[in-house]
Amino acid sequence: MLVAPHTAGDPMSDQKWLNCRLTDLRQRLDGQGHRVSKPVLSRILRAHGYSLRANVKQDAGKQHPDRDQQFRYIHAQRSEHWASNQPVISVDTKKKELVGNFKNAGQIWCQTAEEVDAHDFPHDASGRAVPYGIYDLRATCGTVYIGQSADTPTFAVDNLAHWCRTELPERYPDASRVLIEADSGGSNSARSRVWKQQLQAQLADALGLTITVCHYPTGTSKWNPIEHRLFSEISKTWAGCPLRSFALVQQYIADTTTQTGLHVRAHLVSTTYATGVRVSDAEMANLNIHIHPICPQWNYTIAPRRDYPAR
Repeated sequence: MLVAPHTAGDPMSDQKWLNCRLTDLRQRLDGQGHRVSKPVLSRILRAHGYSLRANVKQDAGKQHPDRDQQFRYIHAQRSEHWASNQPVISVDTKKKELVGNFKNAGQIWCQTAEEVDAHDFPHDASGRAVPYGIYDLRATCGTVYIGQSADTPTFAVDNLAHWCRTELPERYPDASRVLIEADSGGSNSARSRVWKQQLQAQLADALGLTITVCHYPTGTSKWNPIEHRLFSEISKTWAGCPLRSFALVQQYIADTTTQTGLHVRAHLVSTTYATGVRVSDAEMANLNIHIHPICPQWNYTIAPRRDYPAR
């Protein structure tokens, strides 16, 4: 068969595809004395189960052996905090966006298409927006802090501290504990010393809160609630709209709503954050941190230190 050498697919199913073009097939058929048009070739291939398909992201790769146990533990921790009327928040950094006259993915209803730069060169941008989100699972409320500097653990915890000082008293005036659901990487990495040290200093010691953190296993970030309950809705709001200024980024985020009651607050953060900050072994030993016996690489609680009275 002419297509056999160019056929690939799953040996355990009927799914097949070609790694050559219709033009190549037509030229080879012409060489054998068969003149066939591309539309006819297309119909023949479809009749035999072939079609044009894009890649599908389905293979999750090798799964961590503790993956399911961690998901069950996160659910148990969430239920326990809710039963005590303690807040549960999901945090993460949304995709960083160049701010300027650049194309933004998506489409909008308009009479004339927006004209944007032909190239997305960083040196033509006003900066790069770093949207760090905090999503309150029970209240269906989101808060996004739009940084203009590096996505560091200090940046993340600064935003959490601001949220705890402003929004926590509004909805949970008697809260003494907070559960944070986070990914395993990025500014709130499970291995980051700075992340843990800043949680101790800014939230536990300064605010008198007991902070429990449960990280999602690597490769499972799409199950973090903030991804599909907040970030996806923001992407829909500004789809096809060039992000020409930080003020416009803030406006689009603040305008994000859903029929299920989502409301979002947006804040611009002008602080410049240094990278490469390190925490010594002595500082880590001084943290009041309890590592959970279940999936200890992902679960821990940081409590206030007695020598650091809350302000």
